[in-house]
Amino acid sequence: MRLRSSVGALLPFAAMIALECLDVGMTTLSKAALSKGMSHFVFVVYSNALATLILLSSYIFLRKKRLPLTLPLLCKFFLLALVGITVMQSCVYTGISYSSPTLGSAIGNLVPACTFILAVIFRMEKLDLRSWSSQVKIMGTLVSISGALVVTLYKGPSIGTTLSSSQLPDKRFSSSPSNSLTGNNWILGGVFFAVASLSLSIWNTLQAAIVRGYPDETTIVSFYCLFGTIQTAVISLIAERDPNGWSLELDVKLISVVYSAVFGSVITPWVSTWCIEKKGPVFVAMFRPLGIAIAALMGVIFLGDTLHLGSVVGAIIIAAGFYGVIWGQSKEEKNREDDKVDGFGASVDKIPFLSSQGEVVV
Repeated sequence: MRLRSSVGALLPFAAMIALECLDVGMTTLSKAALSKGMSHFVFVVYSNALATLILLSSYIFLRKKRLPLTLPLLCKFFLLALVGITVMQSCVYTGISYSSPTLGSAIGNLVPACTFILAVIFRMEKLDLRSWSSQVKIMGTLVSISGALVVTLYKGPSIGTTLSSSQLPDKRFSSSPSNSLTGNNWILGGVFFAVASLSLSIWNTLQAAIVRGYPDETTIVSFYCLFGTIQTAVISLIAERDPNGWSLELDVKLISVVYSAVFGSVITPWVSTWCIEKKGPVFVAMFRPLGIAIAALMGVIFLGDTLHLGSVVGAIIIAAGFYGVIWGQSKEEKNREDDKVDGFGASVDKIPFLSSQGEVVV
């Protein structure tokens, strides 16, 4: 009995570590696919189309009593897809094509800071400058932004040596010369990742508002992916005119599409939701910086990337700011709960600071 209890307590930790590995694996595989010439527009369409088929199948066959759908609600789903898939995912994969998964994992830690700023702007988060927790959140936000600037603008000298092509476990995964990380590409990739982080923060805020009025996650995710597939398909048909760009063979391109659909849009949201239910959003947030180390290691091993000093220094700064924002948020949530127990406070809506998808926490 005691052993079973111990195993149950360790499951959320193991799940989050596995989730970070899966997420970084998705970006690493997508980098390999894009390095082989696959259009990032086509990649987003195919991965979301497959995810839509999986989700709609579960939506249809696992029938239960559903809340009614209305035109305004479908418009909200459409807007959610526009921000979370058409803008955010497109920027993520464009950033990966210009830079590396390590840079994406580092800048991805800006999401809590960006969400905090948006929550303050839209008055969904109360800011008390006299409160120590609010001061820490402000400082953490500023530190995170400064760390993102370091990662983007300062590449720095390489740490260690790049693996030669003969040392790579699979040469198909190595980056092509056309995708070498020049200084301009690195900065451009960082800009796309920053836009993706801002988009994900906006998506978090919209998601919070929609879920409060329509608490049916399966329906939201299903229509979210459906509308995202339609939107990105229209854009891709305009941007990708070459018919050969739409072809898929049994290689790393097809593998990355299937992996992204299954793990990025189906498994990741489910595991994240389960861990949040068991341990809360702060617990899930604590594992976010782990993705930086995993991305760096996988990039060096599978893509032949070189780890740069700017990425390490900037990632440490971002992680420090990230934990500051999360600590401040957890303190304020604890104070609110204490106020409720004492009977002095009122209920305050919470903003979902952590999202895993590319992550849809959808």
